[in-house]
Order: sequence, then C-alpha cells, then structure tokens
Amino acid sequence: MPKVDAKGRVVLPQAIREQLDIAPGTEVQVREEDGEVVIRPEAEPERILERLDRLVDEMASRREEAVPLDATDPAARRHRDAVRRGAKTDSEPDPDTGDETDE
Repeated sequence: MPKVDAKGRVVLPQAIREQLDIAPGTEVQVREEDGEVVIRPEAEPERILERLDRLVDEMASRREEAVPLDATDPAARRHRDAVRRGAKTDSEPDPDTGDETDE
C-alpha cells in the first residue's frame, strides 16, 4: 500500500499509472471528495481528442444500417407527407381540396 512521505508525496502504483496512462510529468488534480482524496490526471486536449477518436471508431464499428423513421412509423409518414404538401400542421385544410389533412 502506498504511503505518504515526509514531503507529502505518494507514489501511484505502476498498474494504475499504466491503466490511466499517467506518464512522468503528467499533471494531476488532487481534491477532497466526501472525506476521501481523489487524484485525477489533468485532461490534455490531445489525449481527449485521441480518446474521442477511439470511441467514435468503436461506435462506428457497432453501428447498424439506419432506417428512416418515416419508413416504419405511420404518424411520421403522415407528417412527412404533410410537410411535402406544404401544410403547416396535420390539422390544417389542404389548400387544394379544403379537406383536413389529419388522417
């Protein structure tokens, strides 16, 4: 178990440093939270972008082919058709026939 030395320093275990990618010289945030000490690596913009790139790639590999909502939902299909006709809402009269567009 790590100990605090006379100067207040603590050595983080190697496994934790590797897991969190904490290299020598990495700045960390140290704060108290609910009576415990919390140490977090300072977020560097380059690391954040690299992590986001990895997450985007991971999610893209899991993505399925998207199906438009109006292909499966009758209400969405009616709304799409009303918008294409230029109607402001589904309950306004059709300008060509005077009929209500609410189907």
